[in-house]
Amino acid sequence: MFTSMSLVQEIGLAVLVVAALVWVVGLGHMLWDSRFHHPEPGAFEGLAFIPAQRGTASHPMESVELTEEEERAFAGLVRSIPLH
Repeated sequence: MFTSMSLVQEIGLAVLVVAALVWVVGLGHMLWDSRFHHPEPGAFEGLAFIPAQRGTASHPMESVELTEEEERAFAGLVRSIPLH
């Protein structure tokens, strides 16, 4: 192919060109699908891997009882946060 390149360099270049073409085709396919795929209304209710938020009655292991000193320290911390 090229007289100034070794066989290994030519093979490496060919692999890079093929990888770039596969990437461009994959990107084009992804963009095509996202542009022309219109799901039914209500079909997408959010991301499946993020669990739904529980109400105020959560699992007992998800809450911690604070001492009065900890509550005062937390309240002071909250007051120190600047609001923009």
